[in-house]
Amino acid sequence: MEPLAERLRPRTLDDYIGQRHLVGQGAVLRQMIDSGRISSFILWGPPGVGKTTLAQIIAHRLETPFYTLSAVTSGVKDVREVIEKAQKGRFFNEASPILFIDEIHRFSKSQQDSLLGAVEKGIVTLIGATTENPSFEVIRPLLSRCQLYVLKSLEKDDLLQLLHRALTTDVVLKERHIDLQETGALLRYSGGDARKLLNILELVVEAEGQGDVVITDELVAARLQQNPLAYDKQGEMHYDIISAFIKSIRGSDPDAALYWMARMIEGGEDPQFIARRLVISASEDVGLANPNALLLANAAFDTVMKIGWPEARIALAEAVVYLATSPKSNSAYLGIDAALQLVRQTGNQPVPLPLRNAPTQLMKELGYHDGYLYPHDYPGHFTPQQYLPDALVNERLWHGQHNPAEEKLYQRMVNYWGERYEDHQP
Repeated sequence: MEPLAERLRPRTLDDYIGQRHLVGQGAVLRQMIDSGRISSFILWGPPGVGKTTLAQIIAHRLETPFYTLSAVTSGVKDVREVIEKAQKGRFFNEASPILFIDEIHRFSKSQQDSLLGAVEKGIVTLIGATTENPSFEVIRPLLSRCQLYVLKSLEKDDLLQLLHRALTTDVVLKERHIDLQETGALLRYSGGDARKLLNILELVVEAEGQGDVVITDELVAARLQQNPLAYDKQGEMHYDIISAFIKSIRGSDPDAALYWMARMIEGGEDPQFIARRLVISASEDVGLANPNALLLANAAFDTVMKIGWPEARIALAEAVVYLATSPKSNSAYLGIDAALQLVRQTGNQPVPLPLRNAPTQLMKELGYHDGYLYPHDYPGHFTPQQYLPDALVNERLWHGQHNPAEEKLYQRMVNYWGERYEDHQP
């Protein structure tokens, strides 16, 4: 017999639990589905929140061919075969077949490249599912052709509704005498993951044999008889622990940072996931206060790729302690965000003529590059000149912070630019 999670898989949007911000009445995905035409999109969220189910409901509702590929087991050849089938089987003016790719973040660049043409020409409508941030894992050309919808871990009320549905509608469970006295352990171990919740419920019920079942928190914990981390690895706690890990590094607490990393390691976390977060932390939180931190984080990432577990834990620990004990600065982080905001507010300001490239005679005649001062021709390899657009000439975006490394950088800028920086001392 099918597992409980599969038996209870919703077949319609009305039976779908959670994600009301996407599929509730009047919500964006609901409107798209009701219109009978959908565009390619990617569903991003933790496991067990309904990504695959939602794709299947859409395909059933639209009555269109539905192809599924798993990024874990499929290669470029499989992608091309599916696209060829979709192209041959489609009739004129019929809705494009849906290609659902689970764990699309595991697709290589070449695999993702092989999808581009079919998605752009409408041969298939792509629905991708990922637990990782698509900005980092999905190539930009493919991401630009897809809408991105974020799914959330199921709330307590959603999970309780799912438990009630399982006990009252499932063909197996409704025949049993099940008294659900306590739900705390079920909800805690499931971590907002519907599939995990149903798997735990099924395990507990089956372990009690054929008699009556009284479900308590103590019974659930006893029946699982394993480290709760195994259940929480990809649930809500997964995100809470990585958050605690990063905040401990940012807060300069190496003991806490090592503890949270140990929790991730014991929970079976992918070492590359940890290493990526260290690279982000080194640039976002340590930054210019200790530029060597980014070098060490990258070295740790490289070591992880070369040697893997268990020895990689040592390189990661070295990087964690170094980052946690380093002085902190987010001036570069704040600077690029300020620059992006300025660009969005002011649009495409013209490049000053002296800074423009002049590869042709016409450009030279128009004044491109004319007046540019080559810094290396001057004492100290610096001479004042305008680098920002005319309308933004007085803007300041980078502000040095109070740490020995950045004080030196700031003082150099004061020596170079004078009042422009003296008015904004760190």
